[in-house]
Amino acid sequence: MDSSEHIARRPLGRSTLEVPAIGLGTMTFGQQVDERAAHAIMDEAFDAGIDFLDAAEMYPVPARAETFGDTERIIGSWLARKPRESVIVATKVAGPARGIEWIRGGPLALDEANIRAAVEGSLRRLGTDYIDLYQIHWPARNVPMFGQYEYDPDGERAAESLRSQLEALARLIEEGRVRHVGVSNETPWGLMTCLRLADEGLPRVVSIQNAYHLMNRSFDGGLSEVCAREQVSLLAYSPLAFGHLSGKYADRADAPGRINEFPHFGQRYFKENVDPASRAYAMLAREYGLSPAQMALAFCYRRRTVASTLMGVTSAAQLRENIKAWSVTLSKELTEAIDALHLRYTNPAP
Repeated sequence: MDSSEHIARRPLGRSTLEVPAIGLGTMTFGQQVDERAAHAIMDEAFDAGIDFLDAAEMYPVPARAETFGDTERIIGSWLARKPRESVIVATKVAGPARGIEWIRGGPLALDEANIRAAVEGSLRRLGTDYIDLYQIHWPARNVPMFGQYEYDPDGERAAESLRSQLEALARLIEEGRVRHVGVSNETPWGLMTCLRLADEGLPRVVSIQNAYHLMNRSFDGGLSEVCAREQVSLLAYSPLAFGHLSGKYADRADAPGRINEFPHFGQRYFKENVDPASRAYAMLAREYGLSPAQMALAFCYRRRTVASTLMGVTSAAQLRENIKAWSVTLSKELTEAIDALHLRYTNPAP
């Protein structure tokens, strides 16, 4: 990468942090990527200017008791070789869910005891005394997520309030264990509620980490306006839609990858229009002399709404290809063609 291709840095919300426009998602570390390979990937990413790592206490995925916490432990063993202030570390607290009882004995609530236990566990595994960005992995309340696309009021359940969650995080910030807070898989209502509470003196959410890619642009509605007006940064995850936007499944349905290796984990990618949309985007990219992955990544990298695109890789070769896409600029004609496809296949993988 020559000097003209240096990865841009962007402010993270109203915080003092600046993050690279490309971040490294780490959910493959400990499952598809062993410790040695993960260290090599982080080394190469760091040398390229990618000093932003995003993890979660429940990683790697798919979540299993046997591998719980391995991602943070792998990051921690790598982090021990670096000056702590040279790396921006983000991680997340798991919300209430069935089937993950090994996490804190089953995270039945995002109450203060659970949030504090999660932070202490992450700090221990990461081998650090503070977390730069601590995120609520998914809402405790009833919301549509992970392939759901419609709010169902009949699904209401008891849940810790956003106020109580932010109050717990405020105490961890006061103690110096957490520097900044963010949300993930959140809705406009949830984000606005957090921002209203910040006006009352609670910690201000600086980022929202949601799925965002050519086949899921649902953020571009209400959330985009909220983030622009309130200066909250989008951290875009799954920019290649679990590999669908790499074109490999368009070429070969049984291609090796997460969709086929872990079919129960990618439920949002088995909807009717996913395959025809991925084929259409792959064809469009190739028509303009790009690989499907280059076009999909370039789309995310240059969106005004995106502060950092979190790429997940399983090899150094994938890392290099994803970084190379930073130098790709989409023409006005291609951008218009992408938007036309979006209107034809609107958010097939919400």
